[in-house]
Amino acid sequence: MKTTLLLPALFIVFTSFGQNLKEKELKTDLKEVTVFLDGAQLFEIGSVSIPTEKSLLRIKGLSPFIDEKSIQVKADGDFTILSVNHKLNYLDVVKKDHAIDSLKKISEVLESKIEQENARLSVLHEKQSLLDENKKLGGQNAGATIVQLKQAMDFYEAELSRIKEEEIRIRKSIALKKDDQAQLSKQLKEEHDRKILPTGEIEIRVRADKATQGKFSVTYLVSNAGWFPKYDIRVKNINSPLELTYKAEVFQNTGVEWKNVKLRFSNGTPNQSGLAPEIKPWLLNYARYTITDKYSFMGSSNTGSVRGKVVDENGEAIPGVNIVVKGSTIGTVTDAYGSYSLTLPGPNSTLVFSFVGYSSQEFAATNPNMNVTLASDVTALQEVVVAGYTSGRVAGVTSGSNIRIRGISSYSEKAQPLITTFIENQTTVEIEVKEPYSIKSDGQKLMVDLNQYDIPADYEYYAVPKIDKDAFLMARIVQWDQYNLLEGEANLYFEDAYIGRSILNAKALTDTLSISLGRDKNIVIARTKADQFNRRRAIGSNQTETRGFKIVVKNKKSQPIKLTLFDQLPVAVNSDINVNPLELSGALLDSKTGKLTWQQILDPQQQKELVLQYEVKYPKKESVVLE
Repeated sequence: MKTTLLLPALFIVFTSFGQNLKEKELKTDLKEVTVFLDGAQLFEIGSVSIPTEKSLLRIKGLSPFIDEKSIQVKADGDFTILSVNHKLNYLDVVKKDHAIDSLKKISEVLESKIEQENARLSVLHEKQSLLDENKKLGGQNAGATIVQLKQAMDFYEAELSRIKEEEIRIRKSIALKKDDQAQLSKQLKEEHDRKILPTGEIEIRVRADKATQGKFSVTYLVSNAGWFPKYDIRVKNINSPLELTYKAEVFQNTGVEWKNVKLRFSNGTPNQSGLAPEIKPWLLNYARYTITDKYSFMGSSNTGSVRGKVVDENGEAIPGVNIVVKGSTIGTVTDAYGSYSLTLPGPNSTLVFSFVGYSSQEFAATNPNMNVTLASDVTALQEVVVAGYTSGRVAGVTSGSNIRIRGISSYSEKAQPLITTFIENQTTVEIEVKEPYSIKSDGQKLMVDLNQYDIPADYEYYAVPKIDKDAFLMARIVQWDQYNLLEGEANLYFEDAYIGRSILNAKALTDTLSISLGRDKNIVIARTKADQFNRRRAIGSNQTETRGFKIVVKNKKSQPIKLTLFDQLPVAVNSDINVNPLELSGALLDSKTGKLTWQQILDPQQQKELVLQYEVKYPKKESVVLE
């Protein structure tokens, strides 16, 4: 009986929707974009006149990378939303941002200039031919005096020199323009070789008892967009506050240009799973029944920074590739030549490379130079149709695939930094930029200033002369969590000079954030082996060796500094080996780790000398390595 009733019902529903509907295009304008660390949420609004009975409203020209589960449609008017469909239109492809037209115009201008210069060469050639003919005529004139011949020779030499000089200049100019043409041809080929993508469309089926006007707002998530936190850290001197400029490196390759939109930057990651983990039973057995992957404990060496180039299978550079340090907010995108440069946060960093139309790849950052080849992803975009039906004029109805449908009846001296607002939500923080921005869909990075802070900081120098003879300036910020910072790369400027890059480690679980501001060459440190302290002697069955080092520090700066020096004593792991400190020059010793710490205050131009001396006693039949 149930089957008998269900089939007619389904027949009625699909017959009704199979009838020809009045179709109208709903033109929407992109107003706001919330950029996540991975992905972006777009907010569009539009209005359209809705005829009587059922009709189909179609929003065209959208990104092909819409997450259909994220679509939300809100409507204002006296009508009912029946369903929402999302699909891809392969007959209407994504425009290539006018890049091809621009390149063609530039190429045409170059070609025109080359033709003009070739024409000038022809004129010069004719002019030289005329001079040659006149020279022959002059030679046939036997009545010419020596003065006349001299004047003719001077005239011929001067004119011919001018012709040759202009020819050389024109040929060089033509060669340069042809080189530019070759580069443009290469770029045009890259643009033509890019995969043609369909456009996304949203279909909204509505029903109205009478003709009316409808206002719509549509939001949805897109992939192939995101942002990375970046910082400029400037310090005038160690008596001034630290100036921190908070920036967003934003990119988008969604296939649709964002024109004059209001931007928000969120630290959320909507594409990441929100499911809380569950701990599973830990099954303990005898070691002989336990299999351990020894390679899982082998870490890769940290190179500090990494740079390289990303190309496709044909060796062509890929601009706009998204590169991120796995598990962090540190990342960048490749430039127009496929090149990138990135500072690493620590050892065992893994880089994730991803780009539209290519398979994502992960590589351990074990070398300072990493060139990567991305393989094409053969998986084609498939048409996605999501539909939900309702017959009531109900707000907040949920249709198929979690698309939320809402129909509401209502009649109702220094350059000034950008104005931004920090909005703290329950689980995320958003930074709202007041000034509208336009961002092309080309994957190129755009830097947006978010905020600027003058932060009180304590400055201190750190040095480990056993490993590195340079002193490193550290800024310590108390109560740093009030600034809503994220982990990211930082450009360092000290005393108006660029000194390198560092990592702002906003994941620290301490009240004080330490930022490395790089090396200061005005603090000179030397660590030398003191031969007068180095000796070996045998006492009974044991042997004793003594080692000594001198550490000299000089402050060449014009202001006093606080310097923390580190060194170490060896730590014995065998009871037959004894390590005894002889002279530490007041250093604090951690007996468990052997770590030595000196806290020094150095006045301008002051120099200090520290002595480190220790002895090691061990059995005579054994040997130890003390260097």
